[in-house]
Amino acid sequence: MADFRVRVSTGKAFGAGTWDKVSVSIVGTREESPPMPLDNLGKEFTAGTEEDFQVTLPKDVGQVLLLRLHKAPPALPLLGPLAPDAWFCRWFQLTPPQGGPLLFPCYQWLEGAGSLVLQEGTAKVSRADHHPLLQQQRQEELQARQEMYQWKAYNPGWPHCLDKRTVKDLDLNIKYSTAKNANFYLQAGSAFAEMKIKGLLDRKGLWRSLNEMKRIFNFRKTPAAEHAFEHWQEDAFFASQFLNGLNPVLIRRCHYLPKNFPVTDAMVASVLGPGTSLQAELEKGSLFLVDHGILSGIHTNVINGKPQFSAAPMTLLYQSPGCGPLLPLAIQLSQSPGPNSPIFLPTDDKWDWLLAKTWVRNAEFSFHEALTHLLHSHLLPEVFTLATLRQLPHCHPLFKSTGIGIEGFSELIQRNMKQLNYSLLCLPEDIRTRGVEDIPGYYYRDDGMRIWGAVERFVSEIIGIYYPSDESVQDDRELQAWVREIFSKGFLNQESSGIPSSLATREALVQYVTMVIFNCSAKHAAVSAGQFDSCAWMPNLPPSMQLPPPTSKGLATREGFIATLPPVNATCDVILALWLLSKEPGDQRPLGTYPDEHFTEEAPRRSIAAFQSRLAQISRAIQERNRGLVLPYTYLDPPLIENSVSI
Repeated sequence: MADFRVRVSTGKAFGAGTWDKVSVSIVGTREESPPMPLDNLGKEFTAGTEEDFQVTLPKDVGQVLLLRLHKAPPALPLLGPLAPDAWFCRWFQLTPPQGGPLLFPCYQWLEGAGSLVLQEGTAKVSRADHHPLLQQQRQEELQARQEMYQWKAYNPGWPHCLDKRTVKDLDLNIKYSTAKNANFYLQAGSAFAEMKIKGLLDRKGLWRSLNEMKRIFNFRKTPAAEHAFEHWQEDAFFASQFLNGLNPVLIRRCHYLPKNFPVTDAMVASVLGPGTSLQAELEKGSLFLVDHGILSGIHTNVINGKPQFSAAPMTLLYQSPGCGPLLPLAIQLSQSPGPNSPIFLPTDDKWDWLLAKTWVRNAEFSFHEALTHLLHSHLLPEVFTLATLRQLPHCHPLFKSTGIGIEGFSELIQRNMKQLNYSLLCLPEDIRTRGVEDIPGYYYRDDGMRIWGAVERFVSEIIGIYYPSDESVQDDRELQAWVREIFSKGFLNQESSGIPSSLATREALVQYVTMVIFNCSAKHAAVSAGQFDSCAWMPNLPPSMQLPPPTSKGLATREGFIATLPPVNATCDVILALWLLSKEPGDQRPLGTYPDEHFTEEAPRRSIAAFQSRLAQISRAIQERNRGLVLPYTYLDPPLIENSVSI
């Protein structure tokens, strides 16, 4: 006979408690005990509670290896078993007759009747679980998850994704919480009602004037959106959005002019000033290029029965001396120069130049929503997540750290997947590759590099605890299966991408895990949180264009400009969507916050605390800098960054 004390913690979330009956079996080195009910007077497992139970084992099971919990609805006389309900279990603590308590983290929803096996909370790579039962449990856990979470090809040429038809089919453990889900739909409903009352959602015609657009602009204004409204026509603001707007990933230093962008000295002399030339500025490194060539020939949507249009512009920018503002020098709206593709200049007529800049902003919208946002910040993180669920058991240390239509979007993603490379996903390499290490006022780079460094140091500390050598990385079959599955399902086995299909060193592992964490947290925040700020004043970021790009100069007018912009209902639809996508619907978990305490050892807990301290220092530095900025850059302030993609 052996008496054990069992302490159980139930989550605080709405609906976390249960009326179901719970029992536990203790699996030891000698044998497994029979199920022992956890039963006190009154209701057990109420939300937000911790409860103690005494259980007596008929035999000594030996050294405790695993805890098997069983859950089933209670049977009532005459009525039979009740309908099963869900339970969110945080952890079990098991105190044997001799020795200290053993913590078994769970942090899972258990739906209906069934069993779940938990391993003691010390993180272990596969080689560290020597007992055959522990090895067997790891394999069985992964087999069960691989059956539950399966891959499918959503579209040819896209990263693969979870094989579920609707959100209703998802397991509770990967759904929004009830509170978060309710908050999201309340926000959506109130925003929809406001637009409906204003009579804008059903209007398919053109805006009557820029002044009329202010009616929709008054919808949920933010300081950044008001700044865009006040400055959207200014060249300096137009250029600054390539650095700190919603798509700060395309600008690159220009060392030579592309042959299909024949800008001349005479064209830009008024901006460059006397005593210099294009060649001189190219050699000095003061010219930058934003090329939307991937949009060339892309399929466009039909809105209200009207075909929409797209451009594939090239924009040349100039960094004026002495930390002056970045300014646009020239814009070509196609990849094919010639009589029908003029180069637009700041010296052109006001409406010609404004229309050219607006076409660039439309290209930014398309590139951002299809690639920077959807592909890089949602589809690829889904691959990382699904591979984690399928290949890393809960006890593994990495699991614990851790105006174009649909057709046009699909085309863009297919094209970009062929160009995607590892360096683009690793911020320090991406910054070097684009040659933008020293361009002033690039806050996305500055804040992103600080956060990358903090994540990298944290990951390095965790890896150092569990991987003593390069050989230990190579020998971790679960880790290698995780990396291999991301390569095959996410990057479609394209060796040209440079994405690793295996990892041979601790250094490579640190970079890889840092890349995953950064792209699922900070990168997503940088390209998602500012969507509404950029588009609330629609002419600053038009989602579609109703007239084709101009093929000559001198014809643009105020009326023609407005006629090119999207219709009223399409404007409202996009602004509503981007407002919701920019607004976290509650239940936030900022970067570095781990309410689910999977790590039980002291060393990783110290690393988590140090990581949180470094993030707090970064936040203080960002807030201090922002106090001196006319337009603060807040998207990478650590308390505002979610731990992972959550909307």
